[in-house]
Amino acid sequence: MKKIGLLSDTHGIISEQFLNFFADCNEIWHAGDIGSEYVVEKLSAIATFRAVYGNIDGSEIRSQFKENCRFMCEDVDVWITHIGGYPNKYDRKVATEIKLNPPKLFISGHSHILKVINDKKLQLLHINPGAAGNSGFHKVRTAVRFVIEKQTIRDLEILEVPKKND
Repeated sequence: MKKIGLLSDTHGIISEQFLNFFADCNEIWHAGDIGSEYVVEKLSAIATFRAVYGNIDGSEIRSQFKENCRFMCEDVDVWITHIGGYPNKYDRKVATEIKLNPPKLFISGHSHILKVINDKKLQLLHINPGAAGNSGFHKVRTAVRFVIEKQTIRDLEILEVPKKND
């Protein structure tokens, strides 16, 4: 059993509320637009850290992380990418592969909109954790926490933090 913390679009900041939310997680996954090494350091200090780079990430982040990260967690096939779209509107970069070889859990960021969608056609769960940073049009900063046990994804929780006015 693993407890997973999931976030995206931090754009260089990470608030204490998110660090506290992830305090008892075994792993933390970041779906891109990390924005700074500071965010990587803070999250890596809590738990095993996996991430992909996003469209705003510079060479320092891109040298550490890939565009796609596909791996097994327990008995769940996981695919994380930054720009992935969502069921019935997958991004062209992932559409062919996701239809030919769908994971059980598909995670993407980029939209700044929290979404949890069961793709019945491809038999996968899609999660976009929204945006944990202040940059962007979103009104609330969000992150997700859940448990993976063998083949089961369960106990999904959402953290909502008011966006700070710039």
